[in-house]
Amino acid sequence: MTSSTGRAPAPPDVSPQDERIDIETRPSLEAKDLYRFFWAGDEETLALRGVNVTVSAGEVVAVVGPSGSGKSTLLSCLAGLDEPSGGTVWVDGERMSHQPESVRADLRARTIGIVLQSDSLFDHLTVADNVRLSQSLATSARRRPQVDALLDSLGIRSRARAHPSQLSGGEAARAGLAVALANDPAVVLADEPTGELDAETERRLLALLTQRARQGRAVIIASHSPAVRKAADRVIALADGRIV
Repeated sequence: MTSSTGRAPAPPDVSPQDERIDIETRPSLEAKDLYRFFWAGDEETLALRGVNVTVSAGEVVAVVGPSGSGKSTLLSCLAGLDEPSGGTVWVDGERMSHQPESVRADLRARTIGIVLQSDSLFDHLTVADNVRLSQSLATSARRRPQVDALLDSLGIRSRARAHPSQLSGGEAARAGLAVALANDPAVVLADEPTGELDAETERRLLALLTQRARQGRAVIIASHSPAVRKAADRVIALADGRIV
């Protein structure tokens, strides 16, 4: 469009604050049109069928659905542990999918914390050393919290020198969360993190995850638990690899 003088109007001024707002409102995690196919002999399994997910900082999103609906496959693709057959994943503004494994591993270490139902800790290391190991894997993390301060924020500083076999179920769950948060990740992905916990321990772990979201992280939890659905800001339901 031109002005009456025949010249195009000057572009609007863009201040540094406007640019900063753009960056801050960018999704922490975005997945577009994800497909994942598996083959067993001549039989094809469609684990994901055109799934789109966008999660912003400050959100807790629950991914729900029956067993076999694609929840764990989706989280694996979001974390860069598995490559989608089609589609793209972006984490904190960087492309995760269809990159060399070394690139995905570094991005994952810097920007993603993963919380599992079990097997989050190395048995031969203390709680504190498990956290330090996770920190050592991120070559350029934006910020590394002090180990003692992180454990203190999760209520397990007194167990820093304990080995996983010496922890209660609730302590082990919080230690696993400490490992996930070791590099102050932009995104926390939790796959059935409360499946083996009693109701009170589940409530405390969900409160800690919600607290982290309110501090500016994006939290995605795949779970069958009604408590997770209730705690979430938003629910994504999967069935047969599709959002329903």
